[in-house]
Amino acid sequence: MTEAEDRKPRSDEARYDPEITSEFAVPEGIEAPEGAVEPETTSEFALPEGLAVPQPPSAEPEGSAFSLPRTYSAKDAPPAFTPATGMPAVSLIKDAPWQDRMRTMLRMPVAERPAPEPAQKADEGGPAVPRVLDLTLRIGELLLAGGEGAEDVEAAMFAVCRSYGLDRCEPTVTFTLLSISHQPSLVEDPVTASRTVRRRGTDYTRLAAVFQLVDDLTDPETHVSLEEAYRRLAEIRRNRHPYPGWALTLASGLLAGAASVLVGGDLIVFVAAAVGAMLGDRLAWLCAGRGLPEFYQFTIAAMPPAAIGVAFSLAHVDVAASAVVTGGLFALLPGRALVAGVQDGLTGFYITAAARLLEVMYFFVGIVIGVLTVLYFGVKVGGELNPDAAMNISDRPLIQIAASMLLSLTFAVLLQQERSTVLAVTLNGGVAWSVYGAMHYVGGISPVASTAVAAGLVGLFGQLLSRYRFASALPYTTAAIGPLLPGSATYFGLLSMAQNEIDKGLVSLAKAASLAMAIAIGVNLGSEISRLTLRVGSAGKRRAAKRTRGF
Repeated sequence: MTEAEDRKPRSDEARYDPEITSEFAVPEGIEAPEGAVEPETTSEFALPEGLAVPQPPSAEPEGSAFSLPRTYSAKDAPPAFTPATGMPAVSLIKDAPWQDRMRTMLRMPVAERPAPEPAQKADEGGPAVPRVLDLTLRIGELLLAGGEGAEDVEAAMFAVCRSYGLDRCEPTVTFTLLSISHQPSLVEDPVTASRTVRRRGTDYTRLAAVFQLVDDLTDPETHVSLEEAYRRLAEIRRNRHPYPGWALTLASGLLAGAASVLVGGDLIVFVAAAVGAMLGDRLAWLCAGRGLPEFYQFTIAAMPPAAIGVAFSLAHVDVAASAVVTGGLFALLPGRALVAGVQDGLTGFYITAAARLLEVMYFFVGIVIGVLTVLYFGVKVGGELNPDAAMNISDRPLIQIAASMLLSLTFAVLLQQERSTVLAVTLNGGVAWSVYGAMHYVGGISPVASTAVAAGLVGLFGQLLSRYRFASALPYTTAAIGPLLPGSATYFGLLSMAQNEIDKGLVSLAKAASLAMAIAIGVNLGSEISRLTLRVGSAGKRRAAKRTRGF
């Protein structure tokens, strides 16, 4: 072979020499310098040689959450840990109502709450936490659905939990949602349960029974097991209303008739207002049976009294047609929801208060639409309704007081109160109207201030009666504020708007809103004054009520 043939590239067969294991192998005749071949690498993230790994700082040894800080000295304790006066010791009087005791503890931080012995003896294995929380939520649901204030509902839920030994509990109440959380200790996971309130009904007899159950649970001398508490709760749910349907319809008619006499009506006006209110009540029941929302029920129920008043005006009957319409409005104004909404706002439950007041606004708008529709067509067909007509109220004090007491009595029946509380709330309503009449018609004081003072007395007496009976204050206050509701101001405002006098109508409606707020604030203020006069504990028992002020 020639030298050129020797310089030819090797054939493809030579490329598959079995001695060559890799195409990256170093060719023969070339010597790799020492250290050029890297040792076998286990990871591409390996640290290069010569780079030192930074050492993390030594971790602090794990200790207890209750151990004292290293800088703390028992001899030289800094003043930041404990105030100069020390932590106030809270003492709870055992014979005080459970509402006051539980409200006192709810307004305190968790770390400062006293931990008394549980009233209900638990088994050796401890209480069944999920079942206790479920019972607590069911009791709170009945109270909230019955119209009880959010703070009282939380106090009842807290009382039930503590009665079964669950101390570290935090109940939360909104308008439609109840929740409660129990944390056994700082190192254990909390147990949380919730329940939604979907149906609301006014039955103060059931409300009183639930308060009695909570009172028995918190009594250290009365042992109520979980099974017994569930059984009593089921009986409360199954109980029938104390008054039949025809009695409620009759009560709504008598309430409207008494309200019409209260604003200057006579016997004919009494009968006309009663008939209109009973007809509206039956129509509302019919709509409720068909599943129509409450907004439309209020709208339809407000039409018959207004239609009867317009008919009297068209027939030129010499009666106070305005009193007929006003009496019908008294039977529909949502005074119970208004008082509960303002009370929740004053006690710091702003979400629940906003929801309740929004519900009141919707009901009021429904009433306005029903009455305004009838008045508008009545004015168009020639009805002579005078919004400037002055009602003859001040020259019949005895008749007005009797009418106010009848109004409170019938209102109590509509609220399904116990028969034992009807007499007390009737007298309370008569006292409220007497104070209002003496201040406004005799003393010449503004109606808003007179209403606030009268409502304050209602709240004061209601709280005192409820503390005497260890029951809720709603049955003693809600029906008693019936005579103070702004029915006439609402009617005259709607009538002015129907006659295209918008400015005058808005002024009258603003007056009605002011009266309603005066009623709600007066009732709440009277309740708070009654609690201040009752000795519940130490001087620091109410300082946690400042929680909304930021300190």
